[in-house]
Amino acid sequence: MAYSMDIENAGKAVEIINQLAIFLRTARIHNISNSAVIAATDKFVDLVNELIDLEHTIVIEIRGEYLYFNANRIRYCPEHLLNLDYLIREFKKIEIGTIIIHSKISPEHIRIFIELFLKSDQSEAPFEYMRKGMSGIFCIELKKIQDISEDNFDRKKIARKTYFNAVSSYKDMFQKVRSDEKINLKKAKRIITSVIGQIIEQEQILLGITTIKDYDEYTYYHSANVSILSVALGRRMGMNHKMLIDLGMVSLFHDLGKIKIPYEVLNKPAKLSESEWSIVKNHPKWGVKSILKMRSLDPLTMNAALVAFEHHMNIDHSGYPQIKHRGELDLFSRIVSIADQYDAMISKRVYTKYPMSPDKALRELMEKSGDKLDSLILKFFVNMVGLYPIGTLVVLNSRELGLVYENNQEALHRPRIMIISDNNGNWISGPVVDLKEKNGNSGYLRTIIKTMHPKQYNINLAEYFL
Repeated sequence: MAYSMDIENAGKAVEIINQLAIFLRTARIHNISNSAVIAATDKFVDLVNELIDLEHTIVIEIRGEYLYFNANRIRYCPEHLLNLDYLIREFKKIEIGTIIIHSKISPEHIRIFIELFLKSDQSEAPFEYMRKGMSGIFCIELKKIQDISEDNFDRKKIARKTYFNAVSSYKDMFQKVRSDEKINLKKAKRIITSVIGQIIEQEQILLGITTIKDYDEYTYYHSANVSILSVALGRRMGMNHKMLIDLGMVSLFHDLGKIKIPYEVLNKPAKLSESEWSIVKNHPKWGVKSILKMRSLDPLTMNAALVAFEHHMNIDHSGYPQIKHRGELDLFSRIVSIADQYDAMISKRVYTKYPMSPDKALRELMEKSGDKLDSLILKFFVNMVGLYPIGTLVVLNSRELGLVYENNQEALHRPRIMIISDNNGNWISGPVVDLKEKNGNSGYLRTIIKTMHPKQYNINLAEYFL
């Protein structure tokens, strides 16, 4: 039965969870006999044994995308969120759903746990490998993770609210800049903070929502999407919370210069003339001016101005604006450039019948790797969105049609698929299947044959992702 821990014990629970993540991350980097690993392990043991005297039993459990400590959901302060995210990902990889500590533990117990943890990913059945290795340690019990989906609707609802708040916030800022009104940057920062929280807790749901496009308000949706993609990419690269906030803010403002582009040019339903294209290419410089007018000069303002200026340059400076002295592009600019180009390619515009499919857009980005786009950052991006990004329509060898619903980080070519048409061609509200599922003969139940474009089948992605 759930009960509320007092404030002091709740604080200790957070410390235990955080320390668990710290010693596992440290053990991934250093040898198990390294002094840093030993120190982190000893601290964890002391924290656990202190709380065992008060709580008698400690239960650490994964439910969906959340961690629970003795039936109480762990609520983390921002600086601990990355450790929480790491722990959930690692435990899911090994299929650990629950750790029960029945009595006081010793450093030796934890060192055995670490050794098994580090070797488990080499096993075909990582959880069984862990449980068998821990079978002689009676004070620690492991239970396999369960597929918990009852809170999926609520998680989607929260992610959806966060997304549309970001779109609305950008629309409000854009219009205020156009009217020379003061922008509420504190509100923008709150939005970015909530985006970071959602990316850490349910990245796949938020990335799925960015596949929904409204071309009548392309600028607003695009800027929100670029900000979400940039922050998710920055997190994959290991940025801390402050850096993620700064990245989210500067990416939100990257296209602010478009307020100066005449509406008839920005939304022209045909190819731009040479003179019109010249106008569009001025928007990075106009963005710098708009950002510098917003507030006094500080590091965030300068970063935002720099990203606005550089995000179309390309790392070989083949883009625009052209400059005389060519230095290395800013890290944030290189991140935003990838997010900006990807979202622009997969977005419906007034002059295109069909936007590019996500997988084709990804292939085009990969062709620019090393010349126009930073190859290392692009690798992180591909790993994040998958070889078949969320929203890609796929044809399976089972003659079923499906939409890529979620990526498998351990097997990017075998994502989770929402079946939308059966093998007889009937449209269905089908299950979400895992392409890693085997058929019992060392083969896979389903495999992707080819990709198609959803618009060719009049498929509205909003019906599936909202």
